[in-house]
Amino acid sequence: MHTFVRPSTFTLEDVDRKLKAAKFALPTTQQFSPPDSSSEDGSSPETDYFPEIPSDEVRPLEQCIAIFEKGPRPVSASLALLNDEEIIQLANAGKIAAYALEKLLGMDALERAVRIRRALISRASSTKTLESSTIPLENYDYSRVLGACCENVVGYIPIPLGIAGPLTVDGVSYPIPMATAEGTLVASASRGCKALNAGGGVSTVLTADGMTRGPAIDFPSAVQAGKAKAWVDSEEGHGVLQRAFESTSRFAKLKSLKTALAGRTLYIRFTTTTGDAMGMNMISKGTEKALDALQKRFPEMVVLALSGNYCTDKKPAAINWIEGRGKSVVAEAVIPGHVVKNVLKTTVEDLCNLNIKKNLIGSAMAGSIGGFNAHAANILTAIFLATGQDPAQNVESSMCMTLMEPTNGGEDLLMSVNMPCIEVGTVGGGTVLAPQQGCLEMLGIKGAHPTQPGKNAQTLARIIASAVMAGELSLMSALAAGHLIRAHMTHNRSQVNTPAASAPVTPGPQSNPVLAQLSRSAKAAFSPLTPLSPSMSSTSLNRLRK
Repeated sequence: MHTFVRPSTFTLEDVDRKLKAAKFALPTTQQFSPPDSSSEDGSSPETDYFPEIPSDEVRPLEQCIAIFEKGPRPVSASLALLNDEEIIQLANAGKIAAYALEKLLGMDALERAVRIRRALISRASSTKTLESSTIPLENYDYSRVLGACCENVVGYIPIPLGIAGPLTVDGVSYPIPMATAEGTLVASASRGCKALNAGGGVSTVLTADGMTRGPAIDFPSAVQAGKAKAWVDSEEGHGVLQRAFESTSRFAKLKSLKTALAGRTLYIRFTTTTGDAMGMNMISKGTEKALDALQKRFPEMVVLALSGNYCTDKKPAAINWIEGRGKSVVAEAVIPGHVVKNVLKTTVEDLCNLNIKKNLIGSAMAGSIGGFNAHAANILTAIFLATGQDPAQNVESSMCMTLMEPTNGGEDLLMSVNMPCIEVGTVGGGTVLAPQQGCLEMLGIKGAHPTQPGKNAQTLARIIASAVMAGELSLMSALAAGHLIRAHMTHNRSQVNTPAASAPVTPGPQSNPVLAQLSRSAKAAFSPLTPLSPSMSSTSLNRLRK
């Protein structure tokens, strides 16, 4: 659709003159609002120059550029005088960068910035569908996103949020928030919660708490790299680096340094507590300060990367599985035998046998690292999304070993999950977003703990490990009882996107009476429980059999 452009009655000289007048007349606020004063002839300078125009009409590019470049300041006041299409003109002309729209338009126009960027991207794409797509745009607090969670924002993606449970963890009942688009997942976790609660709930043990960062540092030779390694490993070196590291934050407490050499490259794995934050930014800042101290001792060294993959972040790694990263949690529960039989519809013996053959031996046959479980990532990622965690960290965070064994004379089931690297926080990152804060608030762990730094994040890790156990128990029971496919057919089959019938209708038994009769006869012929149709000739039957 073509946009009508009103012919301008002003020359560029008029623009300059009127803009000079507007600079003195207009207030310097972020959002433009006309002043109350009027000129001698009863009209204010800005309304004389900026006549009201319908929102679907666009002034010439030259006039828009003049308003943008010479209009009132801050620049958001000038842009407030332009409609969306006029700002799109400026962007297409290279006067405005799409990524900077929020900064230019001001904090009072964040949704407008998103709307304009969305139009720019849509019109430059091959499909041109984004501008009018079903991706939601309105009624979102973009101020929480700006500079914190995402860039080049064009809207937001709602994900269904379900509640599993409640689940009793260390004597406290928690609803389990799960953001997911997979049918059966919340229902399955709820069934597991019911079974765990019947045995008194879940008990957890926090075995370690420490986020890691592992820089890569080059030296002129392996000998010099070896000297640096020895110094870092020494009491003196550890003390110097610790003091430098901890000077950057009152929450960052260096717990250990692990070093490794590869030729002339030194890797140092910094492990530190980070309070209630997940801690990547905090530990990166501390590591950088510690490396400055190291360079004073070894000026010839070169820091190749603050992260040299010795951490290891967002990648499967044996070092995380063995030494842990983030919160290391073991969760345990006893499920009474009658619950296994009546709620889970299986037996203790069958569950234990399946767990060994599938989760332990099967994963070992596949060469898995930390994958000794049925679907820990399913539960963990759903809770991550609901509570504002970094979803990419599900790679290492969902490392889990599920164990089952008979107890109490073989009558009951003793179950545990071992998760050595749950990387979570209750402050920073996506936890600043309002819906995610709502989930944390529901759990009673929103923000930093007022008296015990780190306790809220630790509690979240305990809840996640316990919820993973519920998911493991339910899925393993469904597999042992042969109920998995039946459940997915009931809960995980969307009818919304099922293809419509073809038009015209494809010829088949429903539209061809002759073929329909042959089909019915064939079914009868090959069914051992159905007698042959009297009307079916032997010739026809032989033809069908061929």
